Order: sequence, then C-alpha cells, then structure tokens
Amino acid sequence: MITPDFFNDVAPIVVRDPLSEVLGAASNGIIDYTYRDVVKLAGHSCPTVAGAFLMVQEGLKSLYGDKTPVRGEIKVLMKGTLGDGVVGVIANVASMITGATDLGGFHGLAGKFDRRQLLFYDVQIEGEMALERVDTLERVTLSYNPSFVMSDPRMGELLPLIASARADASQLELFGILWQDRVKRILIEYKNDPRLLKCIVQ
Repeated sequence: MITPDFFNDVAPIVVRDPLSEVLGAASNGIIDYTYRDVVKLAGHSCPTVAGAFLMVQEGLKSLYGDKTPVRGEIKVLMKGTLGDGVVGVIANVASMITGATDLGGFHGLAGKFDRRQLLFYDVQIEGEMALERVDTLERVTLSYNPSFVMSDPRMGELLPLIASARADASQLELFGILWQDRVKRILIEYKNDPRLLKCIVQ
C-alpha cells in the first residue's frame, strides 16, 4: 500500500490489549495503531478520519497520562445517532483502537475480555464523542472542528469535473494531492491548535 509520506509523520497510538497477550497475538499485548491503519479501515484518508484518530489519541492521553491505555477497558460514547453524517466513521475508528463494540464484538473468554456493551450512541454529552475508563470511570469529552483549515481553492473547480466524470488523469491526481494536503495540515501543522480539538476531562 503506497500512501502519502506524511502518514509516517503522524505519531501512532499505543495500547495494551490483555486479550491479545493471553492469546499470543502481540508481545505483552502491546499494539500500535498508526494513521495508516485507520485509513485501511476506512478505505480513505479525509478530515473526518484524521479527526477521529486525533480525538482518540488526545482522549487516551488525557485519561491515562504516561501509562499505556488498556484496550477493551474503555467505553466510547457517541453523541450522534448511528447512520447520521459521519458518526459511524468516527465510531469505527474509535472502536478499532479501543476495542469497544456494541453487540457485535467478542463475547469474552472464560468470563473475561468481553468487548460488548462498550460502544454507545445517542448519549447526552457536550462533545461529539467521549471516552471513559471502565476501571476508574474517568471520562473525557471531545469535540473536533477543522473548518478553519482551508482547502485549496482549486479543489472547488476540480470537484464538479470529478463528479461529472469529466476530469482527466492529471486533474484527478491534482485533486487527490490537494485533498491530502489539507489532511496533512490537520494532522501535522494544526494538531495542537486549540481551535481544532477540544478535550474536557470530567
């Protein structure tokens, strides 16, 4: 899979999955999720996928500090309804990294490691998403707004051509480059900008 170079510049999210350790899938249960991994999950790289990755990354950092987050012991609470807008896209990324699922996840092993009942929709929270530790009940709410990271004006000219199948190969390539340039700026240049991401510990 050949991807833009900047994917390598995005810090991975490192978690410890006790189930993975028990089943011998990862040494000490340590798993690192890269931006490339969530792109594979979504099938594309866009501001929403980038924002979901950043929200989970910042949320886990706030909840665990210098400790390694424990996959499978984190609840994901979504304000939106599944099927509305990009709610499902964000939830899928959060589910992949945290292990949280609703009813479709792993049932557990000998009464442990049940991944169900950890992902919820239509929750009354201030932000778009909240992460909550199962062990301490500490919660962090997260909001993401990349609207101030402007797109290249040429994208507005190219999009109608692409939508109507009139774009040639060079125009398609340019659109992809410009699209990923905005994603790059979100993930690299503006990731610490307070306008991009709000994280409130409760």
